[in-house]
Formats: sequence, C-alpha cells, structure tokens
Amino acid sequence: MPIPHARSGAVPAALLAFLLSPSVSAAPTAVGGAVLSPVAPADLPGFPGAQAEAALDAFRRVCAAPAPAQPQPDGVAGDPAALAEACTAAAGPVPDAAAFFRERFDAFRIDRPGADRPGFLTGYFEPELTGSLAPGPDFPTPVLARPDDLISLAPGETRPGLDPTLRAARATADGFAPYPDRAAIDDGALGAHAKPILWLRDAVDLLVLQVQGSGRVRLPDGRAVRVLYDGRNGRPYTAVAKLIVQEGHLPLEGLTLARWTGWLRAHPEIAKRLIRTNASYIFFRLAPVADPALGPPGAANAPLSPGRSLAVDSTLWRYGLPFWLAGPLPGAAQDGAPDATGRLVIAADTGSAIVGPARGDLFVGTGPAAGVVAGNLRDAIGFVVLLPRRAAAPGAAP
Repeated sequence: MPIPHARSGAVPAALLAFLLSPSVSAAPTAVGGAVLSPVAPADLPGFPGAQAEAALDAFRRVCAAPAPAQPQPDGVAGDPAALAEACTAAAGPVPDAAAFFRERFDAFRIDRPGADRPGFLTGYFEPELTGSLAPGPDFPTPVLARPDDLISLAPGETRPGLDPTLRAARATADGFAPYPDRAAIDDGALGAHAKPILWLRDAVDLLVLQVQGSGRVRLPDGRAVRVLYDGRNGRPYTAVAKLIVQEGHLPLEGLTLARWTGWLRAHPEIAKRLIRTNASYIFFRLAPVADPALGPPGAANAPLSPGRSLAVDSTLWRYGLPFWLAGPLPGAAQDGAPDATGRLVIAADTGSAIVGPARGDLFVGTGPAAGVVAGNLRDAIGFVVLLPRRAAAPGAAP
C-alpha cells in the first residue's frame, strides 16, 4: 500500500503501527481513478466525531436491511465477508461506538491526482407535499405507478435494437422499444398502463417528488403516506433549475429550491415547456410511514438516517461502508449535528448524478427546513473511506 508523504520524511509512529498491524486486510490501492492512501485514525482531526452512536445506528440499519432490489456489480470496494463480520459485531452490545469504528475498520484517504478539489458533497431530502388519493380541483396532477410494460435495465445491460444509453425499455409485440419520454407520457402515451396512485396540486410538486426520488404526502384527513421510487423511463435527466438559469430567468447566485419552484408556479406556460424538456420520468409506489424520524429506504433497502446516510457511486463502493467527511461542513450546519472537523456517515443510497470515488450526496431529513439545508449543501470536502478488517484467523500470530 502506498505510504502518505510525511513532512519530516519519516513515517509517523501511529501510521507505522497501523500499517504493520496483522489485522489490516488486503485493500485496493485505487478505486475509480483515485488513490487510496492509508491513514491512521489518530491523524484524522476529530474522528470519529462526537456522535459516533448515530453513525453506528445508521450502520446497523444497513446491516439489517434486506438485499437491495438492484444488486451492486462485482468488484465494488469493500470486502463483503469482512463487512458481514462487522455487522455481526454491531448487532451485539457495543459499549463504545467510537472504538468500534477505530478497531473494526481501516481508514483510507481518497486522493484524486490532478483534481481541483478533494471531493464534492451535496445534499438531498424527502419533500413533504400535500395530496389526495382521489383527483379533484385542488389535486389534478397524477402520480403514476410503475407500468406493467416497463423493463428496467441494470448498468451495462442492453436489449436488441435499443440505444445502449437508455436505461429502460418497453416490451412490445415486435420486441423492445424505447420507453416514452416525459412529454409523451404527459400527452397520454402510456394509455391504460398509466395508473395513478395519488394526485398532487401541480406539475411542480410532481417534479420535486421525481427529482428527490421519494417523499411524504399529507392527505386531506391528516394522514401521511410515503411515496417511494419504483422505476424510471430510462431517459436522460435534465435539471429544470439549470434551464431556468441558462435562459436568464433567474441568477445562479442564491438559487434555492423555494425560489426556482416559486418562479415556475408564477410562470406556468414557461414552466410547462421547461418541465417537458426533462425527458426523465419517475414512477412510484405507496408505503406507510413506519418511523417519522427516519427517511425512506435508500438503494441499500435501509431507512435513511438524517445527517448520517450518504448516497455514493454504487458501481465503486459497497453499501454499508462508513465514510469520514473530512473538514467543516458549513452547508450542513443546520441539521443539528456537530461538523467542525468532519462527520462519520454510512453509504446507504445512490443516484444517477453521484459519479466518482469522492462524490457524495448527504440525506439531511424531511420537509421544508431539510429542503433549505439540502439546497445550501454544496461543499468541497475530503473523503476518507473505512474498509472493514477481517478478523484474525484462529491460531494466527499476534
């Protein structure tokens, strides 16, 4: 394994002990074009943070979750057997959460040669909207269930005669065809395959729900239901907020979710055109809100933990891996967790825009306040991955 450069030319004693420890597992030296440089936990200022118990709770949720519906590809970083051992240990009594992460994992700084910043962190949230299980004058916009003719394609999977860049197909009598884009779906291209599961107040609320991938909807009788991602049409995504800026309607500076969605509602004809430009379309299913304090299930099938669940590039990193976000997180300061030197989070989700070894999207919670935090979170940050250690074999040399 490469040894980080020391200013004095000598290897720090803590790092030397770390490298020579017999419990250190074989680990990749590079992931996704980034170099993994081992670092002693003692050399990570503030690690593992003042609320290691919250990270341990998030880790336990991923450990206990059913297998993801979309399996991760072979070769992702993170020894599955070692991670299973850590999960087993976490299921029992853990008297010291901080010691658990120090002793069960080895830390590796993710270095990207030539990059202009160490890594990049954004935020996402679960919107809370108002809606109805029946259409009406106040709720005319349908949220559609997954159509029965939609075929989702895994990364790298293709179908005969289909553009390989598309991530979904439509089964027809003549074979496979591209799934209709947003404009065509809005115009009724799905026919009887389009089955609404509830109705929202307008197309802007539907766009917010689709951009975030899930949400809570408050019904007229006061009950709340969860609306969960259940597939997409496989078309490329275009950010409507970016189009608003490109066309000169609003400046990029200070562009919050509330501002650009408010602008869309104030300009309905332009809003309709811009929203239809985004060819991507998301389908949903309904679920109860089992624990109001937690978010929806992420791609790892575990409920998301506000401030502790991280969306990562799932083609590179195994779900359940802890990451130390090294450095202050000014954009996340409003979510209540201490973040002066860093934060310990758990890989539990993914997203089409989350690409690369040092790119993450932090789940910050539910509702309008979380939406503000998510909109402000755009921080250059260092990424340190914690790879699980294999337990020493019985009879191994100490």
